[in-house]
Parts: sequence; structure tokens; C-alpha cells
Amino acid sequence: MIDITRLSALELGRKIKAKEITVAEAVQAQLEIIKQRDPDYNCYITVLEEDALAQAEQVQTRIDAGELNDSPLAGVPLAVKDNICTKGVKTTCASQILYNFEPTYDATVIEKLKEAGLIIIGKTNCDEFAMGSTTETSFFGVTKNPWNTDCVPGGSSGGSAAAVAAEEAFLALGSDTGGSIRQPAGYCGVVGIKPTYGTVSRYGLIAYASSLDQIGTFGRSVSDCAAALELISGHDIKDSTSAPQESYRYTDALVDDVMGMRIGIPKDYLGAGIEEEVKESILKAAQVLKSKGAIVEEFELHSVEFAVPSYYVIACAEASSNLSRFDGVKYGYRTSEFEGLQDVYKKSRSEGFGNEVKRRMMIGAFVLSSGYYDAFYNKALKVRALINQGFQKAFEKFDIILGPIAPETAPRLGESLSDPLKMYLSDIYTVSVNLAGLPGISLPCGVDKKGLPIGLQLIGRHFGEKDIIRAAYSFEQAGSYERPTTLTKAQGKEA
Repeated sequence: MIDITRLSALELGRKIKAKEITVAEAVQAQLEIIKQRDPDYNCYITVLEEDALAQAEQVQTRIDAGELNDSPLAGVPLAVKDNICTKGVKTTCASQILYNFEPTYDATVIEKLKEAGLIIIGKTNCDEFAMGSTTETSFFGVTKNPWNTDCVPGGSSGGSAAAVAAEEAFLALGSDTGGSIRQPAGYCGVVGIKPTYGTVSRYGLIAYASSLDQIGTFGRSVSDCAAALELISGHDIKDSTSAPQESYRYTDALVDDVMGMRIGIPKDYLGAGIEEEVKESILKAAQVLKSKGAIVEEFELHSVEFAVPSYYVIACAEASSNLSRFDGVKYGYRTSEFEGLQDVYKKSRSEGFGNEVKRRMMIGAFVLSSGYYDAFYNKALKVRALINQGFQKAFEKFDIILGPIAPETAPRLGESLSDPLKMYLSDIYTVSVNLAGLPGISLPCGVDKKGLPIGLQLIGRHFGEKDIIRAAYSFEQAGSYERPTTLTKAQGKEA
């Protein structure tokens, strides 16, 4: 008997096409696993049981009629981060202020996935309004890492990463503002791709920081992630930041060949602050690619030491503007007792937003205020330009950049919330990629002595997704690190 939920997404798609598995069987198997495991992990805010089964019936009809022959993922269940709009389905951003919000439209990525025959199985937990690195700031409770439930899954897309790791989803969508796909993918031992800014439409993504946000994919393999990214990419006239490209055929890059590829490792990424086990795993991964013919060299990547303060000034400034629309009047949470319009605004926002969101909105309002704009916000924009220049200079010599995802593996629950500055500094290797609008991929490259996954990050030049996918696929094919099954690692009671 086929253990459906342990198949890769592409394997499931092939078996559905070959009529070895029906779409309804795949969806039912996925729902059963969610019922069994999600009480332990809290990956989902909303599970769409009835709707998913109805979708399955419709998709099966389309497959049988030959309408989805060109879609390799038709019939595959997929989870969606709860800051991406889904028509008629709660989209909360994990916040009390949107606890009952049901969009009247689908995000462009959801339209594309439905057209390709994927099944939306549920909406995943995340840090409130994507503000956090641990998925502990959610109004709907913390998500736990399937590898060790005493640890965080990362964030902000921790629910999506944990769902894929726990076999509660074959694929998942997340959003990445400063590492929110790559970091949780690294902490949960799965693959996550953050594409170049403008590659995937942001229409229907509830904004945190508009110049940084980008939707991307999670999967159990590079192949699954690339196939899903291919489906959601493309120019969209509804998104003014969407950039047209000649080709989005990312699966063409699934080639085990890095001969002659030039790979740079920033010395800045391997200096003080990084755990020795993480550093060793990253260097071993570089050696694997070198043994397959890549040219690997260390270099100085200038200005990245200023990435974290620059990122938080810009992101918080944009957040303070974007979140001003949540006022308790048009939709979402409204305070029960108030006197006049100003009181509605004040009380609804005070009660509806969590502490981390309030903290970032206050920082944003401060750096944009008269007298501080030039000292902070304008200076952060100049640093952003310098960081981008540093990457462009590096890509004159290298095809991709290799480094860690985070200085350490997943911290224990509560550690980061008690020290917000430490949480912000955990983004040191990821935020510069968003500031420069570059593509990045995270994939597992080892396990530390605590049994927690170590993530490898590959960064490409603008619209260089194919380069990082090819290198990631080649590393994955080397067999240097194989993800153990979730059951043996995460749930001893089932092992």
C-alpha cells in the first residue's frame, strides 16, 4: 500500500496522472495526517476539509478530461500562509485585528495554482503580519518545530515550513520580507525558495513592507519547490512591481551539473557569532559542490554588516504606513466600547494588534517623523543602495553566493521573545538579499548535535533563479545529507 503523504509532490502528481491514486484519496490522506499531528504542531489556522474534498472532485474531472496534462502538480494538496488572500476563506495574518476577515477575491498566486489543479488544503500559521522570526507572535498560538517541539520552527512563515516538514502538506506558500521563507525552511529541514523581487505577483499578499515582500515556495525537495515556483511566477498587470521575463521554466534547471560554476563564500558570513557546527556544515557543503566541478572561493562582501539596522528601519517605516488601514471601521476587529471615531481607532488598534506589531509600527512612525527622517530612514535607503552595489560587484566574479541561513539552529521556544534584539540579529544572513531584491534558496545540509537541521543558503543575481536551483539540485543529488522521516525524528511515539 502506498504511504501517500510521504511521497514528493511531483511523485504524487505522476501517480495521480497514472490513475494509481485519485485526487480524493490524496486529499483524504493529507487531512488525516493533519488531524493526527496538528494538535502537536499548530501549523494551521484554518483547515479546509469540506472545500478541499469538493476541489478534489472538480480537479479529478479536469484530469480525466485531459485538461491538466501540462500541470505536473495537478491534484496535489498545498498549504497557504495566512497573509495571502483566498476568496471566501479567512485570511487573518495571524492577528486579532483580522480574525474574521474573508477576502472577496483570490491572490494572483492562488488563481494560478487553482488553474493548475492544485488543492488548497488550509491556511498556515505565521508571525502576526509576518513580523517575527519564530512564529511565536501569532494571535492563534505558537507553532512548534516538528524536529523538536521545544523549539521554534522559524518565521515568519513557520507554519508553512513546519507543515511541509511534518508531512501535513506536500507544498506550501510563504512570504519572505527579510528571510521569512529561507530561515524557517532551514530550521525545519525543508527547501524554501525566495524569488527575485517582481518575479511573483504580490497582488493579494497583505503587505508588511511592500518594497521587500515576495511570495515563494516550500517543498521537501528542490524539484518540488522549483515546479511550484514555475506555476506561480509571471508578469501580472495587477502588480506594478511585477517584472516580465522571457522564461519561467525553472524545472529546466534541475540538472546535476555545476562544472565550472563560480561560487563565492563571503568571509563576513563565517566570522564571529556563528556556531561552529553551522560553519562546518556550510564549508562541507561548499566542498561537495567543489568536488563536482564548481570553483569555490572566499571573498569580502562589503556593507552587509549594516544590513540588519538598514532593513529594520525600512521595513518598520513601510509597515507603519501599510498597517494604518486597519482602523476597526472597514473590516476586521472593532472594539466593543467606544466614544466617537477617534476612540474606535485607538481602542481597536490597541486591542487588535500584538506587541511585536505595535513595536515595529512605533519604530516606523519614529524614523519617518520630522527631524528623524534624514537621520534614519534616508540614511537606511543609502545603505540599501550600497548593499545592492556590493552584491552587483560580487556577481561580476561569481555566479552564486553560498552561506548559512542563520548563525545557529532553531532556538528554544520563548528565548527570542524575551530578547527581541537577538531575534532581529538572527536575520543577519537573510535580510540583505531582500534589500537587494535577489533570489535565494534554503536547503538542508546537516544536523547539529541537538538533532536540529542546519540550513544552507544559495543567493543568485537578479532573475538568476535557474543558477541557484541548479546548484541546489546538484548538492541534493550528491546525497551528502538526506532528511530523515519526520516520524522517526519528531514523534517517537509513532516511530
